[in-house]
Amino acid sequence: MTTFCDLTNKKCKPCEGVVQPLSQDEINILIKQLDSWVQRDQIIGKVYEFKNYYQTMAFVNAVAWLSHREDHHPDLSVSYNKCHVEYSTHAIQGLSENDFICAAKVDALLTA
Repeated sequence: MTTFCDLTNKKCKPCEGVVQPLSQDEINILIKQLDSWVQRDQIIGKVYEFKNYYQTMAFVNAVAWLSHREDHHPDLSVSYNKCHVEYSTHAIQGLSENDFICAAKVDALLTA
């Protein structure tokens, strides 16, 4: 079985036209490797809470840097002390392994 660290050590791969969305069984296996992420339809998401706006924005900037490096970008909703992160692979209209790789890497930003 893949471990949390295995996801953080992977790199996102292009999905356009060559990858099928993950099955629900595959999603169920991968989401168990993440810390408190929730699936809603073809999206996985998590809300991160911080002490203040500065910490929230530092996290948002770190997620932007990570997203640029992986070339896989989440939808972010930002407020004073919260950031809601959602991943879905729009090119395949579903979830791909890339979503789980990035979710694990976002979690790792706060555990490093």
